[in-house]
Amino acid sequence: MKISYNWLKQFIKTDWKSEETAALLTDLGLEVEVVEKYQSVKGALEGVVVGHVLSTRQHPNADRLKITTVDLGDGNAPVQIVCGAANVAEGQKVPVATIGTTLYTSNGESFVIKKGKIRDEESWGMICAEDELGLGTSHDGIMVLDEALKPGTPAAHVFKIENDEVFEIGLTPNRADAMSHFGVARDLRAGLLQRNVHVELITPSVSNFRIDRKVLKIDATVQDNKLAPRYCGVTMSGLTVKPSPEWLQNRLKAIGLTPKNNIVDVTNYVLHELGQPLHAFDASKINGKVCVKTLPAGTKFTTLDGVERTLHEEDLMICDDKGPMCIAGVFGGQNSGVTESTTSIFLESAYFNPVSIRKTAKRHGLNTDASFRFERGIDPTITEYALKRACLLLKEVAGGEVTSDIIDLYPKKIEDFQVVLNFAKAAKLIGQELPKDTIKKILASLDIKINNSSDANLGLTIPSYRVDVNREIDVVEEILRVYGYNNINFTKKLNATVSNSARTEDYKVQNIVAGQLTSQGFNEMMANSLTTPEYIALSDMLKAEANVTMLNPLSNDLSVMRQSLLFSGLEAVSYNINRRNSDLRLFEFGKSYHNFESAYAEKKHLTLFATGNRNSESWTAGQKPSDFFLFKGFVMGILSRLGVEKLQTQPLENDVFAEGIALAVGTEIIVEFGTVKKLVLKHFDIKQEVLFADFNWSALLKLVTNKIKFTDIPKYPEVRRDLALLVDQNVAFEAIYGIARQTEKGLLKDVNLFDVYEGKNLPEGKKSYAVSFILQDTTKTLTDEQIDKIMGKLQKNFETQLGATLR
Repeated sequence: MKISYNWLKQFIKTDWKSEETAALLTDLGLEVEVVEKYQSVKGALEGVVVGHVLSTRQHPNADRLKITTVDLGDGNAPVQIVCGAANVAEGQKVPVATIGTTLYTSNGESFVIKKGKIRDEESWGMICAEDELGLGTSHDGIMVLDEALKPGTPAAHVFKIENDEVFEIGLTPNRADAMSHFGVARDLRAGLLQRNVHVELITPSVSNFRIDRKVLKIDATVQDNKLAPRYCGVTMSGLTVKPSPEWLQNRLKAIGLTPKNNIVDVTNYVLHELGQPLHAFDASKINGKVCVKTLPAGTKFTTLDGVERTLHEEDLMICDDKGPMCIAGVFGGQNSGVTESTTSIFLESAYFNPVSIRKTAKRHGLNTDASFRFERGIDPTITEYALKRACLLLKEVAGGEVTSDIIDLYPKKIEDFQVVLNFAKAAKLIGQELPKDTIKKILASLDIKINNSSDANLGLTIPSYRVDVNREIDVVEEILRVYGYNNINFTKKLNATVSNSARTEDYKVQNIVAGQLTSQGFNEMMANSLTTPEYIALSDMLKAEANVTMLNPLSNDLSVMRQSLLFSGLEAVSYNINRRNSDLRLFEFGKSYHNFESAYAEKKHLTLFATGNRNSESWTAGQKPSDFFLFKGFVMGILSRLGVEKLQTQPLENDVFAEGIALAVGTEIIVEFGTVKKLVLKHFDIKQEVLFADFNWSALLKLVTNKIKFTDIPKYPEVRRDLALLVDQNVAFEAIYGIARQTEKGLLKDVNLFDVYEGKNLPEGKKSYAVSFILQDTTKTLTDEQIDKIMGKLQKNFETQLGATLR
């Protein structure tokens, strides 16, 4: 937000330098990011003075040039200047750019005036045309000034060049009260008073406002007072639409606005002066009365930018008897605005519901100066005052007269906030006890009224324009920012508490897992918890009624909290693939959010994503895509690292997977992983396979133990035996693993599948598993008899339970 220092000084008379004021505003919470100089004419005509042409004669070597003698009024001898303008004449007062002056043309180019020779004749400056000074575009001849001007008078004084300094303020969203020059001046006054600089806040007077004639009455109604709590309007007639005067144009240009015409410029001026958006309708284009209401969904409306928009049923509109004229508080209509032929207007000033305006602006992708203020909350008490202020300015710059009573529809007054401030609590929060008189002085400077006072508390009334101050803690913050954070004493002693936390603490386990995954080539990602409700359609497991919906969403695409971390992860995968980064391994610690019938719930997750090739391109090794078994290794590696064992495999019921498995303890699923369905990937325009794992992090943490088991290195050797088992196609290795573990619990240390064969020389419907078994006794060396006995039991159980035979 840009604030003109000259404009600010209309409200507060101060001689502070801009750097001092910028520092004070920053201390007050209105951070000044940069201070820029503004000049109504670039260069401010520095070095350009009024010259008196004493004589002219024809240049001896050029038919179109003249040699002039000019008095520059500097006490020195007149100078010779060669001039090519046909209209230069003796006795004229002209603008002269002296040696060393930098001039900027109307198209932004610059050049420096130097002493030189033109056709062998010396020239000590330049007599200027208006385009050479940046005052216009004409180059028909030099500018001829008023004869009464004295030579040597700076041209900046003649042309009333505006020199200003502009503060670029990084305004935080909560400071709706400071979205105007008056609002910033209000804060500046409080800061100056705290520093014992006594200044008066000057409010523009509207005492001269009066109704000239009641000849143009336009009635207004409001359909829903919740959407438009206050609505004011008045008509003006006999206006002349023309360019604004220089002072008004300079005010707007200083803050980056382009002047349009005097009517529109006044509404913009009041907007940035007082923070009250206004809208001027051409009264001749209003049919019947003005009605503030919503329209049926699907209604078409063309805005000022020529775009036809489809209205939502909750969009608040300004209508007449024939249809919509304006999107209330957001954007005007194409057919109701002020044009060059406008002579009468209906001027609107209103307070609209901030949530309603914000939703409408976001729905239509519009961000205007008016919507920026309405959606944050403006001052409902100045609605009529701003209207009167605008009328007086319009009479000044456009003529005309006020031709109706002011309509003020305000059925239910917006009440000020009531807050009780406890001195002891304020001291505790601030960290220092401030004198009670200081607190009262600060509150008074902020227009916060003290209703009652005791030794312990203050009963306060907060003005309604401070929408961000409605709790005790907010009042404490106001006191602190005006008193000055830098003025709070703090101890030089640093106190710290060393806490003893178990190795199973959530953050510690996360660090362990994150360290392991990063060592395996994964990158951690963090996705937005806000997402689009459209993702519900991608899975039958997700229900629309379980969505946690935002009351005031940033956009339709960020209107609900995510029920699954899959889709935000796929957004990241798609984003990277579209930028030629297709070999990915990602993980995220995050939450999903659910609206159950009884209450809201958050669930913690760890998700993994893998896609593309498992290694980068190299001449030493060929590329191989990431597959399910590699991905399963990552999943099992996490479980192994955390010491989680004895998980049961369950059928995968999640419909976002094309294939995969789920691991559970009892009925609680710990992790689901597999390949994502192509139908889901298609929604994100992903054409390559993506592997996804979703850990129930809360459930997994419960299984992590704080106990660490140590075993001695065995003194006695282990023994390996292999079996080639012919089994049915539907038999999984897991079944063999489970039977083996149940058969021999003591001496069997490991079971591993090292080869699978399917093909020739095998009976139909069969496959061959090559399985190794590791046996070991930690107390003695195993005998052949013991080994053969164990292997016999294993073979028998495989035969009886699985129908397996030896190949």
